[in-house]
Amino acid sequence: MQFTKTLFFIVLLFWMVSSKAQNEMYSTPAKQEIADTTFVNLRDYSNDFIYDMKYATEDNFLKAKVYDCAECLLRYKTVQALIAANKDFMNKGFKIKLYDCYRPLSIQKKMWEIVSNPEYVADPKKGSIHNRGGAVDISLVDIKGKEVDMGTPFDFFGIRASHNYTMLSNDVKSNRKYLKKVMIKNGFNSFDSEWWHYNLKTGLKDKVSNQKWNCE
Repeated sequence: MQFTKTLFFIVLLFWMVSSKAQNEMYSTPAKQEIADTTFVNLRDYSNDFIYDMKYATEDNFLKAKVYDCAECLLRYKTVQALIAANKDFMNKGFKIKLYDCYRPLSIQKKMWEIVSNPEYVADPKKGSIHNRGGAVDISLVDIKGKEVDMGTPFDFFGIRASHNYTMLSNDVKSNRKYLKKVMIKNGFNSFDSEWWHYNLKTGLKDKVSNQKWNCE
């Protein structure tokens, strides 16, 4: 009788160990966590953005193509905040349109060579928030894909582009106010002289980077 009980417990123990081993073998590995400061491609996390990456074309104030391709790289924390903001816009029938995202320092230097004026291009010796992966230049489009009227084109260098300029139509002022309100709600700061420019608050002290993106 004692032998039978002992044999039963041995078989039971063997079955439990074997079962656990099989479960471990076929379990799905935990998803690798991504550090907040890792550079990622926005397209890998959302398909809900409209792209008009101006510096990948000659349709910009430089009149030169300085990006090899129209990709939007950002720090992972910036991507998360931007997606959250876009969801808020989409709930009201709008989407974010992207003009510029992360800008490698080497491209900042190239831009500085073309236009060496700190009023238009940040001095690469200091670097800009674009070089840190925490800035985006954006506008909004409506449900039909039409760009919302913000009063001036992107990269308009004049007083009319300022958030503080009031000699605009009520519609334009309302559009800018709405853009600013949602972006600030989701962790961004506005830039007074450019209605399109937003900085992630937690990205201001990140290091300037020369991270390159894959154009293949």
